[in-house]
Amino acid sequence: MENVRFVGLDVHADSIVVAVAEQGRGDASVLATIPNDTRKLLKRLRRLGRIKCCYEAGPTGYGLHRALTAEGIDCIVVAPSLVPRKGGERVKTDRRDALRLARFLRSGDLTVVHVPDAATEAIRDLERARDDAKRAERVARQQLGKFLLRHGRRFPGRTTWTKNHLRWIHAQTFEHPAHHVVLHDYLKTVEDLTARVKHLTDRIEELVDGWHLAPLVKALQAMRGISLISAVTLAAEVCDFARV
Repeated sequence: MENVRFVGLDVHADSIVVAVAEQGRGDASVLATIPNDTRKLLKRLRRLGRIKCCYEAGPTGYGLHRALTAEGIDCIVVAPSLVPRKGGERVKTDRRDALRLARFLRSGDLTVVHVPDAATEAIRDLERARDDAKRAERVARQQLGKFLLRHGRRFPGRTTWTKNHLRWIHAQTFEHPAHHVVLHDYLKTVEDLTARVKHLTDRIEELVDGWHLAPLVKALQAMRGISLISAVTLAAEVCDFARV
């Protein structure tokens, strides 16, 4: 029976460190550091015979996993925070990370991260883009509010960022022209970001019906207080743990 080699991949935007642990016991060893090129990696891996490989979930995403599995290579993505580490081990290098992954893949001590299908990842990216826009909108509103407060402008109404509040902001005047420039700049930023949030929200509403998790989204919305966006977020971010 052909031996299995265990391969740890420390993946970065520009490079991949490849480490190998042989079946049984013995130290893992670094095979190579190569450019982050799937074809070159496949060429290296195929020379090793029967393998199992892994890399940590991170900013490079799941594209490498999909490419390797499509070529018939047994590959998993693991949770970085759950990779075992020795007490007092503080020096972190790419080579050490690859060796550690190979060693713990062999011993079965890694925690697998569920890789979402391409459609779920796309909806997740759209939901996160909306969340980014929403955070930017909040920051812009805070900056405008602080500017107005510094100049003693306090909205007399109860609820801010309504149509009445925005009309009140538009009606503000200042003696110095520079303050008008600041006001209009802050206000335009807020309005542009609000439009961006709406645009992304509308796109989510349009695309969710064609998503295979649409029934789950609708079921979540049946619960009190869960909007469409909240339901999409829960489905996209949490369903992996439940293996929906």
